[in-house]
Amino acid sequence: MSPRTPAQRVRTTGAHRARGRAETNALDDDATLHAMGYPRKLTRRFKAFDNFAISFTIINVLSGIFSSFGFGMNAGGPRVLVFGWIGVSVMVLFVGAAMAEVASAYPTSGALYFSAGKLAKRHKGAWSWFTGWLNFVGQIGGTAATGYAAATFIQAFLALQWPSYVPTAHQTVLITALIIVLQGLANTRAVQLVAVLNRISVWWLLIGLVVIVTALVAVPDQHRPVSFVTHFANNTGFTSGLYGGMLGLLVTSWTFTGFDGSFHMSEETVHATVNAPRGIIRAIGWSALTGLVLMLALVTGIGDYDSQAGSAAPPVQILIDALGQATAKALLLIVIGAMLFCGLANLTSNTRQIFAFSRDGAMPGSRWWHSVSPHTRTPVKAVWLAVACSLALVLPGWWSHTAFTAIVSVNVVGLFLAYAVPILLRLRLGDEFRPGPWNLGRWGRPVGVVAVTWIALSSVLFMLPQAAPLTADSFNYAPIALAAVLLVATVWWFATARRRFQGPVSYGRPDEVAAMDLI
Repeated sequence: MSPRTPAQRVRTTGAHRARGRAETNALDDDATLHAMGYPRKLTRRFKAFDNFAISFTIINVLSGIFSSFGFGMNAGGPRVLVFGWIGVSVMVLFVGAAMAEVASAYPTSGALYFSAGKLAKRHKGAWSWFTGWLNFVGQIGGTAATGYAAATFIQAFLALQWPSYVPTAHQTVLITALIIVLQGLANTRAVQLVAVLNRISVWWLLIGLVVIVTALVAVPDQHRPVSFVTHFANNTGFTSGLYGGMLGLLVTSWTFTGFDGSFHMSEETVHATVNAPRGIIRAIGWSALTGLVLMLALVTGIGDYDSQAGSAAPPVQILIDALGQATAKALLLIVIGAMLFCGLANLTSNTRQIFAFSRDGAMPGSRWWHSVSPHTRTPVKAVWLAVACSLALVLPGWWSHTAFTAIVSVNVVGLFLAYAVPILLRLRLGDEFRPGPWNLGRWGRPVGVVAVTWIALSSVLFMLPQAAPLTADSFNYAPIALAAVLLVATVWWFATARRRFQGPVSYGRPDEVAAMDLI
C-alpha cells in the first residue's frame, strides 16, 4: 500500500476531527435532552443552516409582503411601509433575541409551552397549558391562512393566464385543501426530505427576490423618486392619520411570525443549544434586510397610486403595470412557490409542537399524537392531526370569507402572546434563570422588557378595528376569536386538565431516559 501524502493525511485528520466534533455535539445534545427528562425519539439531522432555513421560510418576506402590501398602501402608504418595516423589524429582533436565550436554555420540541412550565415559579401547569394552546391555535391558523393565500394567488395567476377563469370561494377552499394535504404528505417522509426542501426554499426566496427586485429596477422606464418613500396615505376610512398609520405597522408584524420554528426543531438539530437560537436571530435579521429591499422596489415601482391601491391584488397590479402581463405572470409563480414553501415549513413546526404537547399528556388522545414512525422517524400521526385541524379552519370559507378570516385572525395574536409568556416568566425569575450557551448576559433583562412591551402594544393593534365604517365584513374578529380560544382553554383547564396536567413531565433520571432512546 502506497504511503499517504501530507495532503491526504491533512484531509484524513480533518475528517476525523469533523466526525469527532459531530459525535461530541450529538452526545451533548442527547445529554441535554436526557437532563430535561426526555428520551430521544426524533432523528437529529438538522444542521445550523437547516434550522435557520425553517424560520426564514416561515417568515417568508415574499409571501408576507405580497399578501399585505395592499393593506399598507391604504394604511399609511410608503411612509409606513418603509419606515414601519425598519422600526418593527428592530422590535421583532428584540423579541427574537429574548426567545433565543430561552431556546438555548430549553432546546426541546415543546419550545414555548415547555419553557413556560419550567420558568414559572408557581402554577407551572397553568402557564404551560395556556401557552401551549395559544401556540397550537396560532400555528394551525398560520398553516390554514398560508394555504389560503397561496390558493388565492394561484387563482390570480389562472385568471391572468385564462381571462375566462372566474375564481370562486368554493374553488379557493378546494385548492387550499389540496395544498395542505400535499404538504402533509411531504411531512410524513424522513426529516432529511424536509431539510432538503427547506434548503431549496431559502435559495428560492433569495433568488426569487433578486429576480423580482432586478426586474422592478431595470425594466420600467420611469420610477418614483426616492423621496416618494415619505408619501403618506390614509384610505382606512378613519379620519385620524395617526391611527391609520399605526394600523399600517401590522404589515410588518403579519410577516414576522413563525420564527419559533427553529425552537420547535431543537430535538432534530445538531448542537441545538447554539444552532437553534442562532437560527432564530439569523432568520429575523436576513428577513429584515431582504424584506426592506423588496419593499423599496415595490414602492418605487408604484404607478397610478389610487388605481393600484384599490385593485384586488395591489402588488400584482404593480408588477403588471410596470413590467407587462407576461413578466408579471412569471414573477407571480415565484411568489406562489414561496407561499407553498412557507406553508410546508409552518406545518413542520406545527407537528413538532403537537408531538411535544402530546408527549406531556396535554392533548386528547396524546398517546397517538406523540408516536413516531419507525421507518421515517417522524411524528406521522401528529402531521395528520395538524392537517385535519387546518382543514377544519379552512372549511368555513366555503360559505363565507368573513367567517374564515374570523377564525384564522387569532393566528398572529395567539403566536405573539405565546412568545411573550416564557420571556415574561424569564424576567420574573431574575437571577434564578440559568441561561444556556447562547445568552444575552447582562442585556437579557432590558431586551426582554422591550420584547414584552412591544408584544403587548402590537397585540392591541391587532385587535383594533382596521377599516371604517364598521360592518359585518370589515369588523375585526380577532378579539372574539382570541376570547373564544381562551374561554375554551380556561373551561377545559378547570374542568379536567388541572388534575391530570402539571406541566412538562419527566420520564425519569438522565440514565433512565437514555435507556429509552429509540435511535
